[in-house]
Amino acid sequence: MLSKQENEDENEDEGITVSSRLFGFLILGIALVFVGIMVLVVASLVSGGSGSVGVVIFIGPFPIVFGAGPSAGWLILIGIILAVLSIVLFLVMNRRFEWV
Repeated sequence: MLSKQENEDENEDEGITVSSRLFGFLILGIALVFVGIMVLVVASLVSGGSGSVGVVIFIGPFPIVFGAGPSAGWLILIGIILAVLSIVLFLVMNRRFEWV
């Protein structure tokens, strides 16, 4: 017979477990994104060229789009296209897994 404390500890352990390898890949991917951003910033500063930036940030289903620089319009357009494609891909994959 389990005591009340042991039973509560057993219930707390239930949940989604993430393997350490998968978590390591997640951290590696985030680190690579930051390293890539830093390389681009340093390269832009060293070369003395003008840079452009376009950003799409999703807060829930609502995109926030902004940009700066001479080519910001194109970068924003590419960002919006990629955002729409990612939403469509998410919806298609979600439906596919519901049918299975």
